[in-house]
Amino acid sequence: MEKFSAYRDPGTGIQPFLRPVPPLEVDLFVKISLPLRLALGVIRTALVLLIGLAYIILDKCLLVFYPIYPLYALLEHSVKFILGRIALFVLGIFWIHVEQFNRKRSRAPKLPESWNPRPGDIIVSNWSSWVEAIWLALRYNPVFVLPVPVSHSESPVPGTASTPITHKPGRRTDTGSANVQLPSRASLSRVQFRGFQKVSLLKLISLTGHAPPFDVSGSCMSLEEIQQNAGGPIVVFPECTTSNGRGLLRFASVFRKNVPVKKYQVFIMNIRCDPPSSLAHTLTHSMPSRFINPLPELFAIAMSLAPTQMTIRLLAPSESPGSQLFIASEILSDYSGDDQLSEACAILIASMGKMKRTAMGWEDKCNFLEFYESKRNG
Repeated sequence: MEKFSAYRDPGTGIQPFLRPVPPLEVDLFVKISLPLRLALGVIRTALVLLIGLAYIILDKCLLVFYPIYPLYALLEHSVKFILGRIALFVLGIFWIHVEQFNRKRSRAPKLPESWNPRPGDIIVSNWSSWVEAIWLALRYNPVFVLPVPVSHSESPVPGTASTPITHKPGRRTDTGSANVQLPSRASLSRVQFRGFQKVSLLKLISLTGHAPPFDVSGSCMSLEEIQQNAGGPIVVFPECTTSNGRGLLRFASVFRKNVPVKKYQVFIMNIRCDPPSSLAHTLTHSMPSRFINPLPELFAIAMSLAPTQMTIRLLAPSESPGSQLFIASEILSDYSGDDQLSEACAILIASMGKMKRTAMGWEDKCNFLEFYESKRNG
């Protein structure tokens, strides 16, 4: 779409925000099967909503066990595991392929390493869908957090260079198509963050596709404060918003930590969703829905006749920035910013998923959503 060409990353040519669409092809079976797919979508969506209602009721009932926290945590995780598995199965997501990734290659086969995050450890991932939130919840029962940006009065003035981009992802050669300049919106400084807010699984699902500042109630806390009382690992999405999976958005400086980190472990994962086809909707959810987000996307997935696929790669813990054997200079030789942990995670996640890094971040997503709505209403 030419009207959205200004939101195409100049270094890679990737448009990271628009919904992926299936290839244009005339398929008689697709037309004939439409009534079947609509009926299947209604049935599956209704079942998933009933599962969601059951989860809300059980989650409230389990609060009576909260004084006995170990029992409460066990029951809560069991409910998430059972209902989450059922919900994914109903949607046609029968299996999510999970594999270990090793950055350092060797001729000898790598032995699988235990990926067992403990309370207070950090799980860092790219963000393209609400499905990975369900997978993380049923697998690790983590604490989900979302970053809280500084208020508008505290935000840097547009055009200042208080936090410049210190890396050149993609094919930034400053020649040819790589020399294409973004509109003036690209001159906005990167917005800083005050801390994080904890969110529930259902709240995170409802906010998928949106960008900061999120409509979340609760106090803003530092990561260290959250770690002190965390009942499980903490999931952080440094992109701060979802993309369509075609490229990796610029990571925000949410940690401001050097590597290797101490006192806790960092677990890094990469998520890749298959592109849509005529019979299968993609799992990526880059644009929020106007009506009960993400219900329309849920219905679209429920209509799929072919299985929808997602691949998850888990970085071997021995090669993580949380390992004391991690050598920062191996991947951060050209980095001079103030958040080595975010930059190291971005490099590793891009390598794990063979994704191109873009220079576009959540600030661009905010502008894009405003522009997109203006075009829809215009």
